[in-house]
Amino acid sequence: MFTGHYSGSFAGKALNRTIPLWVLFVAVQLLDFAWSILVLLGIEKVRIVPGFMAASALDLYYMPYTHSLAGALAWSVVGGVVFRVLWKSSWNAALIVGLAVFSHWILDLLVHAPDLLIYGNLKAGFGLWNYFWPEFALEVALLAATIVWYLHEVTAPGVKRRTWILFAILLACQCLDKFGPPPGSPAQAAGSALAAYVVLAALAAWS
Repeated sequence: MFTGHYSGSFAGKALNRTIPLWVLFVAVQLLDFAWSILVLLGIEKVRIVPGFMAASALDLYYMPYTHSLAGALAWSVVGGVVFRVLWKSSWNAALIVGLAVFSHWILDLLVHAPDLLIYGNLKAGFGLWNYFWPEFALEVALLAATIVWYLHEVTAPGVKRRTWILFAILLACQCLDKFGPPPGSPAQAAGSALAAYVVLAALAAWS
């Protein structure tokens, strides 16, 4: 899952409007921010296998520090605590940020092959990436539904307009990810993902 992860950002913003949207954009992709860096450093591993799954060419065979259950929980706690300290926020807001971080793992569990480490050698993943159109539709539906929820109490026309522009950009990213060619190497996959997450967070700050 790629743009569908941002549904957690809009849900978090709907629950607590004091949290900057760009912070939530970083939070929901924090595991992949860390994954990208660790892949570039050669610590976590991925293979590019065209046709590996209908909606993904990534064989994510080694990522214990970012996408294991224990790793995801640890990153979630760190994300919530860092937000609480740096923004001097309430524990409620910090909890939402932490849950936004963990939402990444939950959504990955739905779509990944069994590559998410649970304990020992046990890995899980329900494999929705094997079903291209249902997975594509799920991401778009989650994103649209949470944006509608977030905008329900927004009255400023400018915010609504910029949010729907952001939705269109996210949808374009989704199409590029799903219909474009697979990355040429693990470094390219990690580098392009990292760049996309930074740009999208910057766009969220603008919106």
